Amino acid sequence: MSDRKPYVGGNWKMNTNRTTSADLSRGLVDSLRTVSNVDIAVFPPFPYLLSVRSILRDRGSAIKLGAQDVYFKPDGAFTGEVSIEMLKDCGVQVVLCGHSERRHVLGESDEMVNQKARAALEGGLEVILCVGETLGQRESGHTDPVNQRQLRAGLAEVPGDFMSRVTVAYEPVWAIGTGKTATPQDAQDVHAKIRKLLGNLYNRDIADRTRIIYGGSLKASNAAELVDQPDVDGGLVGGASLKIADFVPIVQAAQAKR
Repeated sequence: MSDRKPYVGGNWKMNTNRTTSADLSRGLVDSLRTVSNVDIAVFPPFPYLLSVRSILRDRGSAIKLGAQDVYFKPDGAFTGEVSIEMLKDCGVQVVLCGHSERRHVLGESDEMVNQKARAALEGGLEVILCVGETLGQRESGHTDPVNQRQLRAGLAEVPGDFMSRVTVAYEPVWAIGTGKTATPQDAQDVHAKIRKLLGNLYNRDIADRTRIIYGGSLKASNAAELVDQPDVDGGLVGGASLKIADFVPIVQAAQAKR
């Protein structure tokens, strides 16, 4: 069994409002009090970061506060963007970089993903670096080249000393919000290849210590068999993170892996 501590993130995307984000936060804190040996993070929309932080802090929760995105410049005339220091001022500890929706819906390039990841790490934050192929890329046999390109580009100029604050999330784009899910064997195959590439980019020790989590229609009904794979260290959860009854069993499945 791996010594890597399981990690489960809940990406709320562009969902919730002031009331429902607060209710969800309180419910998660209360429902996950007895869970141990799992790192948990939630990623609310920007407007609710402070209120969610207040709930997590006031209730003494170890759940980490995450941001769904960040800009790589420290300040300036970048209308609509949010900086590292702004996020830190709101209590953010971890940021998503390269989520498939940022890449494929909003057009972020590999270079921009790398700039954001490096800025976040240099600013002292943790990063979840997302990689994954589209359905067309998968059907044309390009799963491995796409993931390797995105991983190499995303970690370009990221020193090994920073890798203790990096988690890689494999998100097969064809499985996000579609109800389709990679089989446990498919997920394990991709995760093992990502870990092998990390060893080539850095060294075996860093590769063995880096957590690689799965994201793609992960839900309570399939979490256990996915996280049971040797190179699957948890999950990045989308829709199922919006309901306590769906999210908590995923965290519990990750805990059971220990």
